[in-house]
Amino acid sequence: MTTLYLIRHAANDTIGVSIPGRTPGIGLNAEGRRQAESLATHLAKEPIQLIISSPLERSVETAMPLARKLNLDVEISDALLEVDFGDWSRQTLEQLNTVPKWGLWNSFRSGQRVPNGEMMIEVQARMVGAVQLLHAEYPNGTIALFGHGDPIRSVLAYYLGVPLDLFQRIELSPAAVSILTLDDTAPKILCMNR
Repeated sequence: MTTLYLIRHAANDTIGVSIPGRTPGIGLNAEGRRQAESLATHLAKEPIQLIISSPLERSVETAMPLARKLNLDVEISDALLEVDFGDWSRQTLEQLNTVPKWGLWNSFRSGQRVPNGEMMIEVQARMVGAVQLLHAEYPNGTIALFGHGDPIRSVLAYYLGVPLDLFQRIELSPAAVSILTLDDTAPKILCMNR
């Protein structure tokens, strides 16, 4: 059985304010660094053999305390990247709330493309593809994946059978852990937003 810890990055100054997307240079704030250390203390008790992170700083900085505690390297995977928010990257939520397509994208994720960015189904395909490859490579492994809210929600929605148009019903707080197991029978989600 493969056990995957799906971990949203810890707090930074953009959460609830703007859409950083894939903008480089956005690291954790003081609260986020505290969250990452606390997360590492709790997860260090688990038999994690591999740590993989999105290349964005906020994810890597969340993963590093656990890597230090377990004496593991953090592998980087573009498959775990944030949604490509295209033209909406670096815009505030206040600005986006005046854009009709933003509202449509948030209610109809399965059929809308971010202007010059990704469709949610593309995000889900790359994330689920990465999870399936890890299961094939590590059929008895325990792996920590550090990434971003919407991509992790897309994985959880897939394995729960929840349509992408409803996946925002899945709450994922900063530094939240969700646990997914995969074996030869049926996937199981052991917890979400812990």
